[in-house]
Amino acid sequence: MDKIVIEGGHRLEGTVRINGAKNAALPIMAACLLLNGPSRIKGIPNIDDIHTLSKILENLGGQIKRNTDGTLEITFMDRENQDKFTAPYELVSKMRASICVLGPLITKRHKAKVSYPGGCVIGQRPVDLHIKGIKALGAQIDTTEGYITASADRLKGTELSLKGEHGTTVLGTCNVMTAAVLAEGTTIIEDAAREPEVQDLARFLNKAGAKITGIGESTLTIEGVRELHGVDYEIIPDRIEAGTFMIAGAITRGNITLENVKSEHLTAVIDKLKEIGLEIISVGNTVSVKGNNLYHPIDITTMPYPGMPTDMQAQFMALLCTVEGKSIITEKIFPDRFMHAAELRRMGADIRVEGSCAVIKGVPFLSGTNVQVSDLRAGAGLVLAGLVAKDVTHVHRIYHLDRGYERLEERLSKLGAVVKRVDE
Repeated sequence: MDKIVIEGGHRLEGTVRINGAKNAALPIMAACLLLNGPSRIKGIPNIDDIHTLSKILENLGGQIKRNTDGTLEITFMDRENQDKFTAPYELVSKMRASICVLGPLITKRHKAKVSYPGGCVIGQRPVDLHIKGIKALGAQIDTTEGYITASADRLKGTELSLKGEHGTTVLGTCNVMTAAVLAEGTTIIEDAAREPEVQDLARFLNKAGAKITGIGESTLTIEGVRELHGVDYEIIPDRIEAGTFMIAGAITRGNITLENVKSEHLTAVIDKLKEIGLEIISVGNTVSVKGNNLYHPIDITTMPYPGMPTDMQAQFMALLCTVEGKSIITEKIFPDRFMHAAELRRMGADIRVEGSCAVIKGVPFLSGTNVQVSDLRAGAGLVLAGLVAKDVTHVHRIYHLDRGYERLEERLSKLGAVVKRVDE
């Protein structure tokens, strides 16, 4: 098992290129189950979550090839694979986004048996809205022995809402959308997630022959078609990876430039960084971040898109630990997503968690120590804290990080960080 070792106190400078979006790539890869013929998807990051879903798709009969330019070629010969409809526990348990195969399987192969998903431990993340949506389209669903088992001759369009207790459901919207594209008639999804990754899936499906309107709005209309064809497609840049590197520049009071960024996907993040006191300049697909020593405390509330992403909460917490004054983070997506707070306190941070709120008082410095990663974005937050901590920080259980960040330590090193991966 590996760990990351960081010598803090080095200012970051230079340029980094942002990879394609993990959370767009996964549902788009799953949607290839729907297509007749090969698809070539450009921009797929080389990370563990992609490898896990690739194994699931291969288990379902897919042929997957990664080219040297990062393009994935995915082909399904559907007539040969009608009897393959099971996504097993040993693979699905590693990653929550594996649930995205449910919709394509039930509408294309008329059967699906998908294990309840695993992934990061960040609080309750039920799949009840996924099941509700698939049922509304006419599928028979049974949930026993840890599996979701579904069957249907042909799904039928309907009207439904996907609003949950804490807002919209991103993966639920993806699942219902992919199930509805081959359904008979028209499906209207109210309270659909509006995240850029959901929009990217819809655009991918439309290029393959689907008829989806309302992309980027809270109401999606899907007119069912008989079949879809393979396509060439490039996924959007990863806004969470971009936000993480922006905060890396901010926390080290550095000066870095990010390439391959859609700043319109990062409005909430950029607005808060400017409120803290950073200088941020967006030109085309590049964003420059210039830090300083005159930061201000702020309040943050995570919200569905276009609000502040919950996946940026841990990174902002690390930054705010270094900002003089009191800041408050309110977590409205996953109220229990504060496991990283205890690890930051081990580094000397002053954080008090009160229900779904964290009160952060900036301290003069953080101290390097041994910390444990609890989930993907918590790991990113701890690495960011290590960049400015006095002495050396040892970040353990970094397999969580490898699920979503490609060669993070190497890319930070190229910006001037003193960080390395070592075998424990």
